[in-house]
Parts: sequence; C-alpha cells; structure tokens
Amino acid sequence: MKNNNVCYSVIIMEQKIYEGVVFINTKGNGYVKTKELDDSIEIPNQHLLTSLHGDKVCAIVTGKNEYGNPTGEITEIISRSKVGFSGTLAKDELGFYLIPSDPKIHIQMRIPNDALLGAELGDKVFTTITRWTDQQSLPVGEVLRVLGKPLENNAEMMGIALEKGFDENFPKAVLEEAEKLKAEGISGDELKIRKDIRGITTFTIDPADAKDFDDALSVQFLPNGNIEIGVHIADVSHYVRPDTELDKEAARRATSVYLVDRTIPMLPEVLSNELCSLNPKEDKLTFSAIFELDEKANVLNEWFGRTIMHSDYRFTYENAQEVLNEEQGIYFKELNILNTLAKKLEKKRMEAGALSLDQDEVKFLLDQNGVPIKVYKKERGDTNHLIEEFMLLANRKVAEFIAKKSENEANVFVYRIHDLPDQDKMGELKLFLKKLGFETHLNKDGVIPSQELNKILEKLEGKEEKNTVHTAVIRSMAKAIYSTKNIGHYGLAFEYYTHFTSPIRRYPDTLVHRLLAIYLAGEKVPEAMWHHYDHMCDHSSKREKEAADAERASIKYKQVEYMTTRVGQTFNGVVTGISRNGIFVEDKESKCEGMIRLKDLGTDFYNYDEKENYIIGTRTKKIFKIGDNLPIKVAGANLEKKIIDYIPG
Repeated sequence: MKNNNVCYSVIIMEQKIYEGVVFINTKGNGYVKTKELDDSIEIPNQHLLTSLHGDKVCAIVTGKNEYGNPTGEITEIISRSKVGFSGTLAKDELGFYLIPSDPKIHIQMRIPNDALLGAELGDKVFTTITRWTDQQSLPVGEVLRVLGKPLENNAEMMGIALEKGFDENFPKAVLEEAEKLKAEGISGDELKIRKDIRGITTFTIDPADAKDFDDALSVQFLPNGNIEIGVHIADVSHYVRPDTELDKEAARRATSVYLVDRTIPMLPEVLSNELCSLNPKEDKLTFSAIFELDEKANVLNEWFGRTIMHSDYRFTYENAQEVLNEEQGIYFKELNILNTLAKKLEKKRMEAGALSLDQDEVKFLLDQNGVPIKVYKKERGDTNHLIEEFMLLANRKVAEFIAKKSENEANVFVYRIHDLPDQDKMGELKLFLKKLGFETHLNKDGVIPSQELNKILEKLEGKEEKNTVHTAVIRSMAKAIYSTKNIGHYGLAFEYYTHFTSPIRRYPDTLVHRLLAIYLAGEKVPEAMWHHYDHMCDHSSKREKEAADAERASIKYKQVEYMTTRVGQTFNGVVTGISRNGIFVEDKESKCEGMIRLKDLGTDFYNYDEKENYIIGTRTKKIFKIGDNLPIKVAGANLEKKIIDYIPG
C-alpha cells in the first residue's frame, strides 16, 4: 500500500494508471469507477490484488469485454475503506476463520489460535488483517475485540462503528486530561478578558434526547427598534488546546457519530455533556457571533469574540414549538421575533438560489434490548428551521469576515464548500425528471437552475414521488467538504461559508474558533503551518463520510430487524426505484425499503423498459413506475444480508 494517498496518472509502457474506488459484486469480480472514464473498469477476480469492496485503488486498462467496456487489473491499493472487520467466528478442519458481517466483503479471514483474544466459536468479533500476500490466498488476521453474540444489539452497533474507526472508549491519557480540566473549572482571570452577557435573555433549543448543547441564542430588544441576536457557541477551543492528548484524539475522530441507539462522541462526556455543554442555569465559556438586525432581517452590525454566558432555559424543539403555536408561554416574545426573522432569512436564501433539500429523518423507538418496536418519521417544525437559520447566519458571517480580511492580507482558513453539480449527473437528473413529467433546462454551467428544482419539489409536496425526486436531486449534487480554498457553497447559495457552530461534535469548528481568535487578536498563522489545515480539511471530510456511512448502516440494520418480526404483515408502500431485477418499494410509515422481484409481481411476464424507466407486463400491460402506491407484504427480512423482500400485498 502507498503511504502518500495519491495515485499518479502517468504513462508506464503505454498503460495509463487510473485512480478510483473498487466495487466488488457477489461473484467476486470488481469494477473500478474513475473520474476520467465514462465506464467502470471491470476487474476479474484474479486481478483484484488484495483489494476489498470500497477500497481506493490504482488500476490499468488491459482490454475490453464483450460489450466494449474496459477491463483491467488493480496495480496498487491506496487506502482501505475499513480499518477492520466485524463478523462471526467460525471453524472448519483448518481452524478458525471470520465470516464478515458486511455481505460485500467477499473473502474470509483465517484467525490463528494464538490471535483469538479469548473469542469462542460463534462469537461476534472485530478483527484486522495482519498478513495477506495475494488474492489467491486467504488473509490472516487477529481478533482485536470480542463484541458479544451475533444479532445482539450492542455487538452489532459496535461492529458497525468500529469498522469505520469509531470507538466509545477513549485512551486513559485523554480521560485524565478531561477530568483535570473539569476540576479546574472557570478561572477568575478568564472572566476579565471576556464579554459578559450573563444578563441577557439566553436559551437553548435542542432535541428532547440531546445531552450536549453546542449553541444558544440570546435576544435583546434595542432602544432604536432593532433586535440584537446572539449566537453563542461552546468554547471548546479554550479547553482543547493544540498538541494535547485531548486535541490529538479529537482530531483523529474529527466528528461525533450518531447511531440509532447511541452517540459516540468526539470528546469525552465530561467535556461534551458537562464542561463545554451549554447546560441551563450554569455559567459557560462561549465564542459568540452577535448581530444587530432590523425588522427585514438585514444585518446592520456584527461582533465576534469570546464571551461568558448563562442559559436561562432549556427548550426542546417540541415545547418551543408549543409556545409559538399557543402564542403564549415562557419567552414567547423572544421566540416569536426569532421565528419571524428566521423566515425572512430563509426567504432571502431561497431567492438567492438556495436549494430546498429538507428530507424525512427516520427515528426508532427501541425496547430495553435495543430491538425496534416502532419506526417513525421525525417531524420538523418552525423551531427546527429557526435554529438552522441562525446557525447558517453565524457560519456565513464568520466566513465572510475572514474572507474579506484575506483580501488585504494572505491567511489560511477552514471553509465549508459545495461545488457545482457534475454536468453528466445533471443531464441524468434532467432525463429522470422528464420521465416523471417535469421539463427542465440546463443553464450555461450545465446545471438545472435551483429555482426550477425547488418548484418541482414544491409541486410534489404531499405526493409520493417527493422523497424519490428529493433523493435523486441529492445524488446529482457534489458533496460538501472542508477546504482552505473558498469556492462558495452552491446548495446554500452562499459566497462564503464555514462551520463555526458545533465544536463539541465537529473538529473543523474547533479549528475555525482557533483561527478566528488568532485573526481577531491581529496575529497571523505562519505559512509553514498552512499545510496542516489543508490536511485536516481532507481528513475531516473523509471522517464525516465514514460517520455518515456508519449512521446509515445502523439505520438500515434496525429497519431490517424491525421487519424480521413482521413477516406476512401488509403495509402501504410506494415505488422508489426501478431495475432489471424488480422494483424497490418503501413502507410509507417506517421508510423500510426492500425489493419486489420481477417473478413475484404477479402471473404476467414483466419487462424493464429502460427508456421509460418502468416495469410493464407483456400480457396485461400493467405498469409499475416510481411514485406508484402499492400495498406490500413482507415476504422475508435477512439481517445477515441486510435486505428486505416484499411481495404485492
């Protein structure tokens, strides 16, 4: 494996080397998707080297298959998609081996007796590869942790997290540093150098089950009729200092992870839930962005700096919404003005070309053993949007402040950027929308204007196709990432944007706090250090994706587990996708997606019409297309393969 995490596109003996990600099918053959080729490079099993599904690799093209698509071989593995492998310990006449939990991992791993770490036959374990010389031999590994028994909630959830490099346990040195900081508390000297805002009405608004509070809002009605809104963020950078064990561990993790049944925090709980968290009725150190707004939500003045605050009240989204709905209750006047201004800020964003990409979020009600007994969609009200708008405002204004300073003096900063969508993907989205009856056009950048996409989503409000179209739009977009090179944020329609508002759970926000403090003090970051921020942007973007993958995997696992106890039951489904093998259908209530195979659709013979993107019966001419309502029955749910099989209900 290479150490520099890059694959150079050079010509060696007339063979160009391509960099990409390898996807391996159930037959053990691979396909490398590259940016430079329209078609994936097909890799026969014997030429996979020792790559696994999702690995970043280098490959060469050696020929073409019967369809004219490129074939080739992998020449080098740049990086593994998994830091280790969870699975079940099995045994045959040759000894112990691992059956991977991920059905896309096509190999089994031999585990020598002296590498079992006390694991027994049938245990769920987490392992790593210690030796693997070639594709034709099995890798040899060792057990790093015994997780429990297969299908036990804790074993399965920790297996998902550990495969992506996230662990609930912190090193001893990190915990000791955290406890020492808590014991020291807030010093009197610190109070002398901070803006004291403890006398201003301040509160937090968070989910009911939240344990760490990153942000608080303050509201002050000014004599001139304007409103002063403060966005106050936990001052993690005051406690987590560079080169400490705490900082090294936070940087390595880069983000908190939110699985279905647990949070794996970036910081030890003594910091995330106690010392840094903006808990009610406690003095807290914060980094603040304070704005004077007029009645039209125009920002007239801004101030950034370190503060000490005191939260007067802890709202949940639900009880804050209740105050707004009933137009009375604690801090109604403050909530009402925040809500009014937030709606105006949102209107300005949408008029500037921001995309409306709110998506349904699945929540689970679990029993004491972690088994899902109910799945439901999370409701979003005005209070959710209220918080989002003021966090967006703070993030945008901090980035704008630094970027404008950079026009006069070179400096480094961490931006949150979102590039224009890929033109090919936009073309595919245009065709997809046309099949659903929506005509769109591509602008000079080869992109469907955001206003057109927003109008389509608005027309689909309350209709079954909305979530499918919404997902298609998201998949056509570039991924938002961290970068020291600002290109703006396409999806939000912001010229400048960063992440300033969640340092308890995102490491880039802590970096932003540090850099902002440096520039507010009139100091500079030595150019020799700039590469560090480039590296941390790349690392944080990578870790963010790995955390999202783990979160999705935990949701999918619980959805399949939910349906294992509902085989034979009927639900109201909606068609979410079409393929040659069948139709993808989702239960409307639980969002559990599965497939109805062509052979199970009925007595007719069904064909896939690629041009029209629907399934049609040869005799009856019955059509199945995206957005169709369809009663469905659960035919089976396989937790090992993470799949749900439906049949028409």
